[in-house]
Amino acid sequence: MRIVATAIGIAIMFLVLLDAFEAMVLPRRATRKFRPARFYYRSLWTVWEKIAALIKRRGLRTHILSIFGPLSLLGLFVLWVVALIFSFSLFQWSLAEPMGSQTSPPSLSACVYVSGQTFFTLGYGDLAPTGSFGRFLSVLESGMGFGFMAVIIGYLPVLYQAFSRRERTISLLDARAGSPPTAGEILSRLAKAGALSEINNMLWEWESWSADLLESQLSFPVLAYYRSQHDNQSWLAGLATILDTCALLLANVVDINRHQVQITFAIARHAAVDSALIFKTPPREPLQDRLPEGCYSKLMESLSGSSLHVDISDASAARLKELRVMYEPFLAALADYFKFELPPIASGEVAIDNWQRSAWQQRAPGIGSLPIANPGDHFS
Repeated sequence: MRIVATAIGIAIMFLVLLDAFEAMVLPRRATRKFRPARFYYRSLWTVWEKIAALIKRRGLRTHILSIFGPLSLLGLFVLWVVALIFSFSLFQWSLAEPMGSQTSPPSLSACVYVSGQTFFTLGYGDLAPTGSFGRFLSVLESGMGFGFMAVIIGYLPVLYQAFSRRERTISLLDARAGSPPTAGEILSRLAKAGALSEINNMLWEWESWSADLLESQLSFPVLAYYRSQHDNQSWLAGLATILDTCALLLANVVDINRHQVQITFAIARHAAVDSALIFKTPPREPLQDRLPEGCYSKLMESLSGSSLHVDISDASAARLKELRVMYEPFLAALADYFKFELPPIASGEVAIDNWQRSAWQQRAPGIGSLPIANPGDHFS
């Protein structure tokens, strides 16, 4: 029985250390089919989102979903620590060596207590191994506990720095594309302001953002569960918006730098496809058309009346559908898994930016009179 306990302890310790290494240290996606961290997140998220779905109030439901990322990460750390403590307690119990002033072999609960205080380097001394191998295990566990906690503490700043970089660019999208962002709003505002030449700089910025999103969420998949500060923004909505913008530029807008557009489209689609692979969400068709015929015609009419040279032929419409098929199924699958709302490609409603929604605007003198009927006017 004690030999079996030793084997179980070794298996638990090896599995936890390997899982922690792949999750926190390994700078690439782990390809093993079974990973405790992956099973933990998928199982817990399934339960969590079903509980959130029972809440009728949209704001509260979104808030509950936003808690999952940080809380689940702390829960994962706790599970790892508990598993390591239990594995060392099995080692001590299998030795059957008296501890402290006791003359009989310790119970499993006593070994768990000794293992816990050793892992956290408490050192009460009321119970301590007396045999040589037991003392060696205590020193080993103490060193492992110190190193493991140091890695965890060092992991959190790296994770939140990646989150901050991701959200900064998403926040900048508010004044360019509305909230929620749409590709139609980006092109309409640029065309109305006669600033289409700025599109290359914006595409370059989002090319870098897409590459950073791909790298960070491959290394730290838990980041995908972290939601944005505003309920009408998300990393998936930002990714969808930039892909939609590139698709419209490639299919309908003439006389643009197609090379930059193609590069941005390629890396953004790469991020969408690899994200779907990470979370094992097979592509699926969106539940509803993100660009109905009426919205498409209205958008083309609006762009044609600006300084843009727009191709509104049937061939360009077919080309746009071909481009959308390359990424929309992956976005739809991710949106369904994370319970995000995909923004439309173009909306028939007037877009109101987040900076125009603040409750303070209703109270601060002089600000409440700020016109918000047509946000694009502020940038023309």
